[in-house]
Amino acid sequence: MLPVKDFINFVEQHSLFDSNGKVLAAVSGGMDSVIMVHLLKSAGYSFGIAHCNFLLRGDESNGDESFCRYLAQQLGVPFHVTRFDTLSYASKNKISTQMAARTLRYQWFEEIRQRESYTAIALAHHQNDTIETILLNLIRGTGIAGLHGILPKNGRVVRPLLFLSRNEIEQLITGLNIAYREDSSNSTTKYARNKIRLEVIPKLKELNPALEQTFENNLVRFRELEELLNFEVDKLKRKVLVVNDREQHILINDVKYLKPQRLLLFSFLQEYGFNKSTAGDIISSLDKHSGRTFESDNFKLILDRDKLILLEKAGTSGHIVVINRDDHEARFRNYKLNILHDDSPLIVKDNPMAVSIDAERLIYPLTLRSWQQGDTFIPFGMKGRKKISDFFISQKIPLHKKNEIPLLVNGNGDVIWIGGYRPDDKYKVTANTKKVTIFELNSVS
Repeated sequence: MLPVKDFINFVEQHSLFDSNGKVLAAVSGGMDSVIMVHLLKSAGYSFGIAHCNFLLRGDESNGDESFCRYLAQQLGVPFHVTRFDTLSYASKNKISTQMAARTLRYQWFEEIRQRESYTAIALAHHQNDTIETILLNLIRGTGIAGLHGILPKNGRVVRPLLFLSRNEIEQLITGLNIAYREDSSNSTTKYARNKIRLEVIPKLKELNPALEQTFENNLVRFRELEELLNFEVDKLKRKVLVVNDREQHILINDVKYLKPQRLLLFSFLQEYGFNKSTAGDIISSLDKHSGRTFESDNFKLILDRDKLILLEKAGTSGHIVVINRDDHEARFRNYKLNILHDDSPLIVKDNPMAVSIDAERLIYPLTLRSWQQGDTFIPFGMKGRKKISDFFISQKIPLHKKNEIPLLVNGNGDVIWIGGYRPDDKYKVTANTKKVTIFELNSVS
């Protein structure tokens, strides 16, 4: 019998998706993803199946595609399929085949999600996948974030099978005689993850037969420690980071009194693109190298006599796009903005990448640009004004990502919409609105 009640409890406990939402289930044909869609069906959730054929295993890949198509027909749900020339993509971008497949599938899943109005993308990771991920991170080197394992929810991506172990899934498949496809590449130890799965974990289970449950208990502790660290870092950051125009300062004396020094300094600076090694170099230079400069992709940090000066490199956020009244689209970095003028007061719901704005409040030309220090807005549904920098912190957006987020700015300088996140309350559609302008963002390569 399928553990439907446990499945629903896990989904609700972690707020993975609403019962009235529509889920895009990524299905390879393997036992994990097959169990996932049977659970989705039995629990009564609305979903569609998405399958990627990476054209890597000849007839076997085509057989997986046929199986998934039949499974979707059997369950009576929409089926989405695509084929990728994975090897050519990997060669062109000078990346591994595995990384190419990962990049291609995630991009395609998000395209389907947006186009077909799915509210979440469900992947079939389970408890053993989490164990493998943690062990890989430990082998390669990791901070505390690498110990929290695979999270149940990361943005639109959800993992509703994390309450099950691989052994439990195998028992369900066998006991219920559910058909699935076996990926022959799972049996090779050529890949590091497979080597851990096939050789390392069986040895660990000899030492601790309840390995999955032990790891699950440890994950709770690791995630709580990570939350505590992030809370303390945010609190310290507000205390020691001083904003001065477009620069940020940290007094060297404050750095000297940080404990543990390298961990906390790195935690301050990693969102600006600096690594642990650079944090160590900065600490070593505090008393002897005034004027030394450290650089990341978008920022530089200058060691002054009594302070560290952090500032953005020239040209990293100066991109501005002008939007005139008759324009129907605009491009900003990796986004395309579509603009629709409508005579009826339509309200876009459940799509953070689109927004309806009261057209009479728009003052042209509008602009699209990155955020700047001092930018403020009134978040939708609130009364008070909020700094956009504080809003980004509350959303836990890394700074190197913040510069990529387009801000839609009115002709009077007001920030109308933080693209993909939140509009300004002043520009919302109300009962008095006669005409709207709808702005919709789409990621482009």
